[in-house]
Amino acid sequence: MSLICKVNISPGVFMVDIAAANLRVLCGCPPDCVKHLIKAGVIHSVETNGVVHETGPNAILLSDFILQKESFANMAEFPVLQMLYRQGMLIPGHPNNTGIKPLLIGNQQQIDAQLNYIYRGNYGLISPEEMLEAGARPEDVDELMSIKLKFAFGRISDSKEFLDTLIVHQGPQNIRNGVTIERLFNNLFEFQYQGERVQVNLNLKEGEKYLPPVSLESHAIDLADFAVIHSGEGDGWDIHRTAMSSIIVYQGQIYLIDAGPSVMSVLRALGIGLNEIAGLFHTHSHDDHFAGLPDLIRSDRRLKYYATPLVKASVIKKLCALMSIDESELNHYLDFQDLKTNAWNDINGLEVKPVISPHPVETTIFQFRTLTSSGLKSYTHLADIASLELIDELIDKKEGTSNFSLCQEAKSAYLEAADIKKIDIGGGLIHGVATDFSADQSAKMILAHTALPLTPEEKCIGENVLFASVDVLVPAQKNYELALATQYLVELYPQLASQDLERLLSNPIVRFSPKECMLPIGIEQESIYLILRGYVELSDDQDKIKATFSAGTVAGELAALLNKSAFYNHIATSYVSALKIPAKLYREIVDKNNLYPDIFDTQEKRLFLLSSWLFEDGISYATLNHLVNSLERVELDRGSRLDLAKRQSIYLVQKGAVDIYSGSHFLKTVGPHQFFGEESIFTEGSADHALMGQDTTCYRLDASCLAQIPVCRWKLLQILRRDSAI
Repeated sequence: MSLICKVNISPGVFMVDIAAANLRVLCGCPPDCVKHLIKAGVIHSVETNGVVHETGPNAILLSDFILQKESFANMAEFPVLQMLYRQGMLIPGHPNNTGIKPLLIGNQQQIDAQLNYIYRGNYGLISPEEMLEAGARPEDVDELMSIKLKFAFGRISDSKEFLDTLIVHQGPQNIRNGVTIERLFNNLFEFQYQGERVQVNLNLKEGEKYLPPVSLESHAIDLADFAVIHSGEGDGWDIHRTAMSSIIVYQGQIYLIDAGPSVMSVLRALGIGLNEIAGLFHTHSHDDHFAGLPDLIRSDRRLKYYATPLVKASVIKKLCALMSIDESELNHYLDFQDLKTNAWNDINGLEVKPVISPHPVETTIFQFRTLTSSGLKSYTHLADIASLELIDELIDKKEGTSNFSLCQEAKSAYLEAADIKKIDIGGGLIHGVATDFSADQSAKMILAHTALPLTPEEKCIGENVLFASVDVLVPAQKNYELALATQYLVELYPQLASQDLERLLSNPIVRFSPKECMLPIGIEQESIYLILRGYVELSDDQDKIKATFSAGTVAGELAALLNKSAFYNHIATSYVSALKIPAKLYREIVDKNNLYPDIFDTQEKRLFLLSSWLFEDGISYATLNHLVNSLERVELDRGSRLDLAKRQSIYLVQKGAVDIYSGSHFLKTVGPHQFFGEESIFTEGSADHALMGQDTTCYRLDASCLAQIPVCRWKLLQILRRDSAI
């Protein structure tokens, strides 16, 4: 019988169980990996000495790299919480509290990042000084710290008080009880126990990616003047539903409330592209509301981030720890918009009131409202609230210290009636309970943030809703898709005559279902499509995916201009809305406005950019066109040298080969569709010159162009770090 049991959980995630050594190692911990462990049966309920608790890992092997296939590879907060509380390793008197701590294994950089990220995930801001620096009112600080210490059992503890760590250097390292681990190569590890060996490769294979634990069906969503799309009703342990979240649609604009681990699969299921999001309202920094935030920076513009100063400060400290960046660097990825606490804020006509909610980290609930001809319409989002019993306990403790009470205001806000109200009923010390709302006068109440089915008593108070259910508070009074078509056409063809713009806009807006082929390869193409909403994949006749397009893209443009059949299959991968333009009309308008030369030149360079990993996702057509106009073609002879330190430029290699050096030390060779010069943006990196290994053609871009595009900046930083680690 084997001494070491290795189980494949999901792509990039494994369990190594050495029962004789009481060691169970979770290898790889991308977002939501706990749910994968539950689904695989690794985590399940058992009873020990009369105590019901969960099984699971007691150690975590971290990826050597922060990213794998553009997704975060190390997010250990929920696996650690599962060990400490659901397994009972930290609970006094629990049979699993044997003095053995959960163990993090990995390289120094990733362990340091995880310790800090978990620390901030546990506590948020950790002192009155940090609260004051973040903008807290001096008169509130005592109460805020009292709340925090209530949930922290009286004191803030360093992560190393409840976690052990093992830095993996060269050669075998002893883990516990005779088990060793050795790094054989980047992300390739070998476990050994009593002569038996097992290897674990945390590198994702070609075509693999981290998978969400919940499979979501595609849904068609209509825009409105004011509506709520229900995008998540579960909690961080629910294997059937995504974590509690909502999407606000206001005057055709899309705003997210929180960004859980499955945010990208949610957006794809709803046909919402990153560049369509007008902003994010953020309640707090726990991973089931936060873990998708790093994915949202993979856009071509800074996402507007709406939160109170305290929540923002808490999130920044955790996000910077996770991403291993300075706080000043984060401003390049998010457009921070401070909301006044416990007050109404006007966001382009949508009013939002964040109210402080007692929780272990800085947290607010959100109340939304807008004035209509029939009066106010409102939605209240009560994520991660406290029970009224706990709030009353906090209020009693503070009685006599001040006439103003944040806890009292939170209680009043919880119970204020709304047209739609979504309520956290997770229970326990840090979540709400449904019975607190038995007398609530809200028109509709949705009970969320639980993995448990509703009890009969809870069903009398509120209801469950299905993913992608929509509550329309104010129906659309205009055609928002037509407005999108106008916006995109003006961005793509700014020189187009107004009458020709109207001719294009007079065509029908059509809808495609998921998996429907919009333009089949090799078939005569009678129309082109301006994608207004949704996702479209381009694939060749071998079904190899060439690119993914979203809103603002023109499908079939080049083939139509050449009067040829489609070059690729264009397959809708969500519900897609598109403006259907006859190819003949399009050719006529392009010819009349003398757009052929610009379009062909733009298309050739755009396809070149799209062939590079740097631009293959998150970039809109409008941004690609701006980059195309900034490209400068550079011919470099074999043996010529570029001093990179003196040039604020990124070079994209079209043909040839470039050797990159730091002084006399060779670093790497860069070939076609690759790039160099990323050091010109960051203080990191050591490359200082490039030598042409052969005659080389490059396109040069000012570094400032890419530095302002979040997804490109982030990719450049990661390739710089990965090269430094190799």
